[in-house]
Amino acid sequence: MIRIALSKGKLLDEAIALFARAGISVPEEIRDSRKLQVTDARSDRAFMVVRAQDAATYVAQGAADIGIVGRDVLMEQEEDLYQMLDLGIGPCRLVLAAKDPTVLSKTSTLRIATKYPNLTRSYFLSKGRACSVIKLYGSVELAPLVNLADAIVDLVSTGETLRQNGLVVLEEILKSTAVLVVNRVSLKMNAAKVDEILSALKKVL
Repeated sequence: MIRIALSKGKLLDEAIALFARAGISVPEEIRDSRKLQVTDARSDRAFMVVRAQDAATYVAQGAADIGIVGRDVLMEQEEDLYQMLDLGIGPCRLVLAAKDPTVLSKTSTLRIATKYPNLTRSYFLSKGRACSVIKLYGSVELAPLVNLADAIVDLVSTGETLRQNGLVVLEEILKSTAVLVVNRVSLKMNAAKVDEILSALKKVL
């Protein structure tokens, strides 16, 4: 049986819709928030729903053969995976945003709140700029409002949450879409089943 890791949230619905277009059936019960794994015995596939930040780890460690993961997560975590297809779903941007649009003119070390410490450090290093990274797991937009940070690095789709909290985008760091990744061992041991899924998806992309 081949195991497929799907990310929770908006990306789950988009992934299921893409699979449907490709003729890959995903049991409807996967949408039940209490069901973390469902099996489609007819196709010999199991689908698991995990946090977006964990999907790459499940695949890299062999708990899943295939996964759908945002490119931002892959770049942040640098897991040892085969990146097979850019699926074009879940488009978003990783941006630098702040309440004060002149914050980059400060000469002092900037305090940056983010869920992406590695990408943030790499970005500021490429700019030749020092920064102090504050790792947060949620509500990153709050950090500049309570003076915890000078700016944030976060993922946005429409940017509405930033606007509602009085933050403006200063720079775009990268564009991200979902990528189909495969465990290195699975690509050899389950080659036929992996190729079947890849071929089906390629036809509709």
